[in-house]
Amino acid sequence: MAYESLWEKLWEFDPNSLVVVDRSSMIVQVVNPSFCHMVKAEKSQVLGTHASAYFDDLSDFQLAWNDGAVIRKEKRFPRFDTYMRLLIFPMKDEDMVACIMVDLTSEYLQREEMRRMKQELLLGVNKVIDRQMHVAQEIAGMLGETTAEAKVNLIKIRNLLNEEIR
Repeated sequence: MAYESLWEKLWEFDPNSLVVVDRSSMIVQVVNPSFCHMVKAEKSQVLGTHASAYFDDLSDFQLAWNDGAVIRKEKRFPRFDTYMRLLIFPMKDEDMVACIMVDLTSEYLQREEMRRMKQELLLGVNKVIDRQMHVAQEIAGMLGETTAEAKVNLIKIRNLLNEEIR
C-alpha cells in the first residue's frame, strides 16, 4: 500500500477538521470531510474559496508562515457554533499553510455550564447571607428593645425597693 493513499485515508477519517490554504492567496486548497461538516458545505463548495469565508482572522496563518512556527490557540467560531483548538503550521515545501482544528465544543459548553452554575450558586449564597444578616439585625433589635425595657423596669423595681428599705 502506498503511503500517499494511507495518508489520504487517514485524512478522510480524521475526526479533526483539516484545511490547507495557499500561503500567498489564502485560497483553500485541501479539506477533509470533518471540515466540510463543520462549515456545512460540500468539498466542491469549499475548495477554491478564500479562507476568510471560514476564518474571521487570518493573521495566525501569516504569522505561522512568516515565523516558520506552529501556532496553537483556542478559538470560538460563533457562525459554526463551535469552539476549536487550532494548530496552524507552515508547509514550506508546498508554499501552503495547514490548520488542524480539534473540536472542543462539548468541553467549552461544560465549562460554560459550570461557570453559570457557580455564578447561580454564588448569587444564592449571597441571598442567604443577606437574609441571615437581616434576621440577625431584627433579632438584635428586638433583643435590644426588650433588654432596654427590662432594664427600665428593673431599675424602677430597684428604686421602689430602695425607697421601702429606707
